[in-house]
Amino acid sequence: MKAELRKPVMKYGRKLLHQVHKGIGRASLVGDAPFFSPAQFPWAQELENNWRVIREELDQVLEHRDDLPNFQDISPDQKHLSKGDQWKTFFFFAYGLEAPANAARCPRTLALLKKIPGVQTAFFSILAPGMHIPAHCGPYKGVVRCHLGLIVPEPKEQCRIRVADTIAHWEEGRTMFSDDTYNHEVWNDTEGVRVVLFLDVLRPLSFPMSVINRTVIKAIAASPLITDAKKNHEAWEQRMEELWR
Repeated sequence: MKAELRKPVMKYGRKLLHQVHKGIGRASLVGDAPFFSPAQFPWAQELENNWRVIREELDQVLEHRDDLPNFQDISPDQKHLSKGDQWKTFFFFAYGLEAPANAARCPRTLALLKKIPGVQTAFFSILAPGMHIPAHCGPYKGVVRCHLGLIVPEPKEQCRIRVADTIAHWEEGRTMFSDDTYNHEVWNDTEGVRVVLFLDVLRPLSFPMSVINRTVIKAIAASPLITDAKKNHEAWEQRMEELWR
């Protein structure tokens, strides 16, 4: 997309998303709060039961940690959240963006991801020691954020997330669900690397908001935010094919 069109398109998109947020909150079948109980998402149990399977494939990925793309390398629109090489990513998919080479490297993880209803985004989120993701709000309420703890360094209380007025910390093998449209920030104030499996899943909604939500999701997938990220990731995959042989 041409640069002169990008800003007005993004501005219009944000206004459209803002208009539907209130309706989503009212139609939400899991409530409208900063955090949700994993019990509200029945598929979370299978993910937790198989976390060591995912961890085994993650360990192989981390052998190439220095070569992994930074978050802002894939999504330059998020460069205000991450600078340098302290937030590494390993994407499986995101709103239509697919990473077939990564999927082939972690086939058992991908098989588990395919069982999750309404999953839109999935990647390993890898935070370096001392990393702080500053306070921000996510753009869209139609998805629920899920983190599965895979590597949580000690002291785990220093590896934490704040959503609205609540602070929580990750635990290995446990899921955490939140609404990222609430103001939130993340710290890894430990000497170790923190890794979670990062998911966005469709928020359970009553009709007709459920239909509207899926329509907006399709619009997000076609937006510059995703199409540009797709191009960036494809370029990275070409480089990684050479490095990982």
